Amino acid sequence: MSDTTAPAPTGTKLGYVRVSTVQQTLEQQEAALAAAGVTKTFSDTMSGARDDRPGLRALLDYARPGDTIVVWKLDRLGRDLIHILDVVKDLRERGITLVSTTDGIDSSTAAGRMMIGVLGSLAEYERELVKERTALKREAARASGVKFGRPRKVTDDKAEVARTLKEQGWTGKRIAEHLNISRATLYRYLDPAEGVDAVK
Repeated sequence: MSDTTAPAPTGTKLGYVRVSTVQQTLEQQEAALAAAGVTKTFSDTMSGARDDRPGLRALLDYARPGDTIVVWKLDRLGRDLIHILDVVKDLRERGITLVSTTDGIDSSTAAGRMMIGVLGSLAEYERELVKERTALKREAARASGVKFGRPRKVTDDKAEVARTLKEQGWTGKRIAEHLNISRATLYRYLDPAEGVDAVK
């Protein structure tokens, strides 16, 4: 029977710790990482909901293929499961191992990769749920009369004024300046079938 376990990583063991407030302590996380053999640690003191985490960004920039990133729990890495799995995918593609000491996940082992695969399936399911909820909300909003997209620069009142001025012999340039809109907008609105030659 062949061994499906990947070779043990031989690079540097890097750690990442995060707490949400200054009142919380990093000691428990740092102790777990030290026990795992981490030699260099990066940290953030901020909510996991934020994307602009300089400590995590510095860690991801510093890590090289063959390195191992160790965290106390997977939830230290991201704001939600989808974000966490995006980070895990990036690490895997770069040849960097991920270890979560509390969750018992080690991406260098077959069991660890299987667990990450399960989490990936859950994240994909969550993505589909988000899409579905968003679509349902948009449909409900449309049914309530909410309009989406950029507002029209030319209102019906302005269009009527433009038609009147055009009949009076005004040029397209003069009408557009008078209504404070572009000539292209004026052309498309007044005579979309005729294009830019509709108003001179």
